[in-house]
Amino acid sequence: MTKILTLTLNPSIDKSTNIDALIPEQKLRCTTPKYEPGGGGINVSRALSKLGTTSKALYFSGGHTGEIFDELIALENIEYQRVAIKGNTRENMIVLETSSNKQYRFGMDGPTIETQEWQNLLDEIAKMQGLEFLVGSGSLAPGLPVDFYARLAKIATKINAKFILDTSGEPLQAAAKEGVYLLKPNIGELANMCGLEELRTEQIKEKALEIIVKGNCKMVVVSLGPQGAILVTKDEYIKIPAPTVKKRSTVGAGDSMVAGMVHQLSKAKSVKEIGMFGVACGSAATMNYGTELCKKEDVETLYAWIEKQV
Repeated sequence: MTKILTLTLNPSIDKSTNIDALIPEQKLRCTTPKYEPGGGGINVSRALSKLGTTSKALYFSGGHTGEIFDELIALENIEYQRVAIKGNTRENMIVLETSSNKQYRFGMDGPTIETQEWQNLLDEIAKMQGLEFLVGSGSLAPGLPVDFYARLAKIATKINAKFILDTSGEPLQAAAKEGVYLLKPNIGELANMCGLEELRTEQIKEKALEIIVKGNCKMVVVSLGPQGAILVTKDEYIKIPAPTVKKRSTVGAGDSMVAGMVHQLSKAKSVKEIGMFGVACGSAATMNYGTELCKKEDVETLYAWIEKQV
């Protein structure tokens, strides 16, 4: 029985490569590309697998690129289910400039999802029994209604699943009003939700509590990037520092953080342990190239450091 379901509404074939220098109007020699299945929920499931927790990835897939995507995900150690669409699954490119250690990320538009296609996906979730955690991560694909995640929140309530959401903009705001178990905005997204241009760190607790009270959210985890995260519930406020690591890639760091928190939630860990492990996973992901995500041994080392600081 599936207990953790991740959802990817705009999956991608992630192609990563290295070059010496990114120079315009010249033929650039790249290393042999690496192909991996990507997208928010897919990355969460991949990271969960690395941590030893099973999940099922549900995603849209279509066209000749969708066939390639399905082949790639079949190589991963995760359970998966595709929802067929007419459009072609998108492709993204990640390029590391080795001379500067700068990473360039080229994201392509995804296919337009037709009404019947996204309704099929909602119907699939509504039929699921025994689901404990529903994880929505990533942007909406073209064609999806702005309130799509809010609709998912309603379904999660009906099937008694805890909804964890990592997205931005209007979809995030609509879902927060409907009610989500755990929200993971960054500080800029939290400011946007509150109608502010920017937010100071000392304002986070107050603004997160407003969202918790208004939207029936249980937990808000605000990502601060290299500075760690702040976790807020109705009764707790925890600031979690991030360890200093050698950064190789930021792809999937947020998804690894979500995976770490879901991993701990599934084990009924404390709020503090959930936040610390999430930061450890997010930091560990940045230590690896391309879209490798976090490694369990790195997570354990970083978690031990964070535990001493909090």
